[in-house]
Amino acid sequence: MNRVRELWGRVPAPVVDLVLLCAAGVDVWLNLLDDTRFGIALAALGCAALAFRRRFPLGVFLLTLPISLTQPVAVAPLVALFTLAGRSRNRLLLAVCVVLTAVANSIPWPLAGLTEVGRTMTLLTFVYGLATAAAPVLIAQLLQAHRDLARRLVEVEEAREHERVLHAQAVLARERAQLAREMHDVVSHQVSLIAVRAGALQVAAGDADAREAARTIRSLSVATLDELRTMVTLLRASGGNATELTPQPTLADLRTLVESSGTHAVLTGELPPTVGSPEQRALYRTVQEALTNVRKHAPGATACVELWQDGEGFGVSVTNTAPTRPSLSLPGSQQGLVGLRERAEILHGTLQAGPTAEGGYRVRLRIPLSAD
Repeated sequence: MNRVRELWGRVPAPVVDLVLLCAAGVDVWLNLLDDTRFGIALAALGCAALAFRRRFPLGVFLLTLPISLTQPVAVAPLVALFTLAGRSRNRLLLAVCVVLTAVANSIPWPLAGLTEVGRTMTLLTFVYGLATAAAPVLIAQLLQAHRDLARRLVEVEEAREHERVLHAQAVLARERAQLAREMHDVVSHQVSLIAVRAGALQVAAGDADAREAARTIRSLSVATLDELRTMVTLLRASGGNATELTPQPTLADLRTLVESSGTHAVLTGELPPTVGSPEQRALYRTVQEALTNVRKHAPGATACVELWQDGEGFGVSVTNTAPTRPSLSLPGSQQGLVGLRERAEILHGTLQAGPTAEGGYRVRLRIPLSAD
């Protein structure tokens, strides 16, 4: 069956239409009852209309109805019915078309002979015509359901494949996050102690060579921490190569982030250009996550992004007003603020997040000057 369907699908549509036109013409020629000029014209019009059945199925069906009335033929009206049923999902329309075909087949032509046929024969002819007209409609609807089912199966398979890809990405993200935490716990603390000890030795050492060696150790430790934090950021990312190869954001990109955040947000304050790269990335990611949460959980709210600096540290505060309309129920990993807190701890800073008295929300990152 599938082999036959596949071979039939390879036949060009014009060839199929030509074959059906010829079959309808032969049917009319063999069963010609009304050989008047009017009857032949109606038959020719109905047969010729089959050439346009794909574009105008309902119109072609209406043009073939007179053939069923004036001639005892079956090919043209049944082909038109089959085409219409294969392209329409209106069950009421199809039922009406079946009844019209049965009525046209059961009414004697010319109409003057209605009393001669009799009611019983007319009724039997109507029932026979009803069954005959319903057959192509049911077959076409069955084929339509088969096509719908095939498309649905393809969509289900694509959805399953997409779920498998997402699951693999989620597993990779969890492995990266776990590795990042292990690197942070095991390596970052030790290297930080080395840097502190080297700084103390640099101050306390009396020998110039010892101070230079301590300065070198401290400089290398700080550079190692910087590289380690960059690696942790990459490992925690769930994206692919495009995410990893993208240049890391800085404070210079902050204004673009605020303007393209999709929320009514303003940026105030500034920080000196001497802020280190890890601190700039932490500030940027904090603003990014906070504005994302505003867009997701506080639709219609306005936000203020403030960069600040005091005598002991610097940071950023993102404060939004209360939402003006209900938020949508969007899925979230619930790990955004956790990641920001971990990033702040790496820099010996703090992250505070919570609702405000006015019904809004505030996220505040503070980094001590000693971390810069």
